[in-house]
Amino acid sequence: MSKQIVLTGITTTGIPHLGNYAGAIRPAIEASKQDGVQSYFFLADYHALIKCHEPERVRESTKAIAATWLACGLDPEKVTFYRQSDIPEILELNWLLTSVTAKGLMNRAHAYKAAVQENIEKGDADPDKGVTMGLFSYPVLMSADILMFNAHKVPVGKDQVQHLEMCRDIAARFNHIFGETFVLPEVVVSEESMVLPGLDGRKMSKSYNNTIPLFEPEKKFRKLINKIVTNSLEPGEPKETDGCSLFAIYSAFAKPEEVANMRKQYAEGIGWGEMKKQLFEYLNEILADKRERYNELMQDPAYIEATLQQGAEKAREKAAVLLAKAKQAVGIGPIR
Repeated sequence: MSKQIVLTGITTTGIPHLGNYAGAIRPAIEASKQDGVQSYFFLADYHALIKCHEPERVRESTKAIAATWLACGLDPEKVTFYRQSDIPEILELNWLLTSVTAKGLMNRAHAYKAAVQENIEKGDADPDKGVTMGLFSYPVLMSADILMFNAHKVPVGKDQVQHLEMCRDIAARFNHIFGETFVLPEVVVSEESMVLPGLDGRKMSKSYNNTIPLFEPEKKFRKLINKIVTNSLEPGEPKETDGCSLFAIYSAFAKPEEVANMRKQYAEGIGWGEMKKQLFEYLNEILADKRERYNELMQDPAYIEATLQQGAEKAREKAAVLLAKAKQAVGIGPIR
């Protein structure tokens, strides 16, 4: 029985935080261990260039993200773990797909429409001011990432659903013109995907500058936990768990019986200082071994690079076959 191919991309523009771990890294690694699943994980460094023109930031983020996933238990022997830019076949396929993608489809992309709307609201004469072809064509490159390995399933956040629908449209159009070449990928959106609050109570996101990096040194990690915003209720006063950032973060990591016990402590009026102390100690124990492994990996870039190259070699074996099929379908190849 053939395995279901599941593909996950990680953009290399930031340092992973607690929210990334609870909402994406942990569930993706667990899913990769299932029988009947063939998982592809890639560092989307070409995608990073669309919104980040800081070379050192892209390099450091690529290194940190690779180290994070490996430290959290991703097994490069079981999955295919690679860097997007190490697979030149993706960019070739990107052009084949671009050649059949309607501009009208790209005009409807949310990110592009949002950029245009912002320019209009600011009164700019050119509604496309500041819009790069990277931003405009982002869904095509994303489609190449997915179709390159004929992924059956692609787990994404709700903000990426439209791009997956576009990918299906592009693949279907290519198949219609040139014959069956690509699998139409299935969008997988977990309704239960965890979204953790950040330091200020809003969604934890680097755009809000309210994140708690996953592998901060212990002392700084404690300081960040202590900075999480709470209300002014005193120790001894019963507290609500709903809407409490501390409780939400604790619940994302704790077992059901531990959550029930913490809920009881809230009803009994646990003080915020005590709650922050318990949260720090609980998370620190969970993350200690992973943090140690992460720090070891960050000091050994040669190992990270070798691991990514090993993954690229596996990925290119698959990519070469599909690219050859796609090029033959469109009429590109040796003269016979």
